[in-house]
Amino acid sequence: MSASDPAPEVEYYFSFLSLWSYVGSLEFRALAERTGASIVYKPVDLLAVFAAGGGKPVKERPLQRQAYRLVEMQRWRRIRNIPLVLHPRHYPADPALAHRVLLAAIEEGSAVADFVHAGLKAVWADELDISDAATIAHLADAARLDGDRLLARAGEPGLRTREAALTREAIARQVFGAPFYVFRGEPFWGQDRLALLEDAITGSGEPIPLPDLADSG
Repeated sequence: MSASDPAPEVEYYFSFLSLWSYVGSLEFRALAERTGASIVYKPVDLLAVFAAGGGKPVKERPLQRQAYRLVEMQRWRRIRNIPLVLHPRHYPADPALAHRVLLAAIEEGSAVADFVHAGLKAVWADELDISDAATIAHLADAARLDGDRLLARAGEPGLRTREAALTREAIARQVFGAPFYVFRGEPFWGQDRLALLEDAITGSGEPIPLPDLADSG
């Protein structure tokens, strides 16, 4: 990438409910800093995305998969050197209000990286209730946002429309889990693909788009 090229842009589909979005959160931010990439934050209704893509909430998965997930959580906790609670007190909780607060902050042009990480960490390390308005306001204030004002905006019809539209967009683009990163149309599912994402940003290869299997016969 030459100095005259535009900054790379990564679309980031995630949810404050997403374990793996939290696990990869700090590493993703570090990647963006290393590569000069900007992040387009796109919070989605993760359960709706699961349903559209054939996924299941954790408690509906086979016991073998639930058990292996706990092993992976401990591995990645060690690899990423992050606090991580295996069975958080307030999981699952509805993140929709926090998502709309985030969308309001983005709409106003605020820097939201700290709030995004704090929202993920709230669920998976701090055992806070991400559906609770007071908790959300506190997290926003700590991230140098105006929590009370953003909460007051969260019920605006435009933000609810944007919230729903992002989930529809994700499903239409064949997103089936979180985190899901898209760079130049090329998808990368899961925080364990961050090295592949960085290679795509810094390399010269052509992007590999998702095929449309619906038209393959």
